[in-house]
Amino acid sequence: MRIPRIHHPEPLTVGAEIALSDDAANHVGRVLRMSAGQALQLFDGSNQVFEAEIVRSDKKSVQVKVLSAALDDRESPLHLHLGQVMSRGEKMEFTIQKSIELGVDVITPLFSERCGVKLDAERLNKKIQQWQKIAIAACEQSGRNRIPEIRPAMDLEAWCAEQDDALKLNLHPRAQASINTLSQPVTRVRLLIGPEGGLSADEIAMTAEHAFTDILLGPRVLRTETTALTAITALQVRFGDLG
Repeated sequence: MRIPRIHHPEPLTVGAEIALSDDAANHVGRVLRMSAGQALQLFDGSNQVFEAEIVRSDKKSVQVKVLSAALDDRESPLHLHLGQVMSRGEKMEFTIQKSIELGVDVITPLFSERCGVKLDAERLNKKIQQWQKIAIAACEQSGRNRIPEIRPAMDLEAWCAEQDDALKLNLHPRAQASINTLSQPVTRVRLLIGPEGGLSADEIAMTAEHAFTDILLGPRVLRTETTALTAITALQVRFGDLG
């Protein structure tokens, strides 16, 4: 069996005995049915991996001992901040999961004129917590040892107005530029992906006022979740660590 990778929310040190978080303990003890003496790999977001061994496992808790630590940097040289106008249902979860597998560092959920998601503050906060758990699971699966940040949701214009020295990109079906025509080198990108109905004319004009460059992915119209992953992949191939 492949050694499970488990995120631990607090800093780890070699030689320490720790209790896994409730979610991790449930997965290791109840789902995987692992027992004392079996191996785990832990990571705490510090870009290290920690080899560990289960000391005690029961239905309520799992205790492990940290045996060793090693730096394991799998982060792309391209820092990507995804501004994603929120999509309905599982589409947003899919976008978050796959964009993190592809190397995105920060995700900000956005509201726009045509955003189809309407949530009160309490439900939105629960969504953010759920999306952060999806981010952690994506790191466990993909081998990343830093946890990308899922920021609180914010208005599109406020996000566009934030001060940032990154290259700012907005996907637009009638743009003249493409990712292949962007000048190198690029080390930081702020990527805006609009809603399923697209950005309004006023919003597109607003992004230009905040120095966003309109780019075109190709001749076909893509769904919002497809657009995000296609753009991230193309950026990683050109400026990051894919291909």
